[in-house]
Amino acid sequence: MRTRAVVLREVSTRRPYERTAPVAVEELELGAPREGELRVRIAAASLCHSDLSVVNGDRVRPLPMALGHEAVGVVEETGPGVRRVAPGDHVALVFVPSCGFCAACAEGRPALCARAAEANGSGGLLHGPPLLTDAAGQPVHHQLGVSAFSEYAVVAQESVVPIPADVPFTVASMFGCAVLTGAGAVVNTAALRPGQSAVVFGLGGVGLAAVLGARAAGASVRVAVDPVAGKRELALRLGATHAFTPEEAPEAVRELTGGGADVAVEAVGSPGVMAAALAAVGRGGKAVSVGLPAPGRSLEVPALAFAGEGKSLLGSYMGDAVPRRDIPRFLGLWRSGLMPVELLHTGTVPLGGVNTALEELASGRAIRQVLDPSGMLAA
Repeated sequence: MRTRAVVLREVSTRRPYERTAPVAVEELELGAPREGELRVRIAAASLCHSDLSVVNGDRVRPLPMALGHEAVGVVEETGPGVRRVAPGDHVALVFVPSCGFCAACAEGRPALCARAAEANGSGGLLHGPPLLTDAAGQPVHHQLGVSAFSEYAVVAQESVVPIPADVPFTVASMFGCAVLTGAGAVVNTAALRPGQSAVVFGLGGVGLAAVLGARAAGASVRVAVDPVAGKRELALRLGATHAFTPEEAPEAVRELTGGGADVAVEAVGSPGVMAAALAAVGRGGKAVSVGLPAPGRSLEVPALAFAGEGKSLLGSYMGDAVPRRDIPRFLGLWRSGLMPVELLHTGTVPLGGVNTALEELASGRAIRQVLDPSGMLAA
């Protein structure tokens, strides 16, 4: 079948993106679901910094590539052997399609699935090579097994989590990446306990989801740090108790926490901010890095921070989440009002407006823009 999809053919740092247009909407051929796969009509797809990292080359991926990895949709067709979902089900798409059998999956850490990493790195799907081809008959790679900036996507059944049909598409679209990664970094990786203190550096979608996670987990002091005033104001609406610029943060965090926070989350992808997060935690504190730095960047921190002060610097991929466990429980927190994820929604954009949306994201003006690939939001 045919599907309109956003395709990147060359990386680009030339801005503004609405003028240089690094991506284009193309009509592609989409193959039928194979064993263990299903076709989804994409209802809403969020634009994430990880997508921008592919566009600007910070995240090296095989090209051409159909973009988009954070989305929600409705199942239309299932291939042989698919038992988790059926046509008509609403599903959140997950960018790590864990195999369930490798060492990481067996340990309960599906975000680190070896087979998924191999498939995602190659631009294929968990159960086989790419199913997308362009007008010239050439393969087009999938982004993280999803490629959701498209009217339709074929994905592995391991890439979807069923969700209730009454959850608005714009809300549900943010649970497969932003919420899993940000809230998961606090709840899963740092294992923050009620009454502890937390500071979040970088208030994009993932960082603000970390603020939501800290609130839901019962942190008594929740500090948000970002140079953009509007993002600090939004963090306060989402449950931060204090918000500061990066320059204000070091002294303010020390005063508020009596020497240093229990948990710090870095959601920028900057080695300098990683170092600031480690400096912001007190003795025995945990700094968690979820940002994606450019390849080749290195980090320098005081060696004495570890054995001398008992600090930990932890990496967190997809928030160390178990999607089939965490998406339902985070949706439960949303229903209770503890995770007002809808406040992250900056605006809704048609598929053809993707280059303008990329520029809004790159400029720092937008949090989570939602694309409407198949017109389901406008209907």
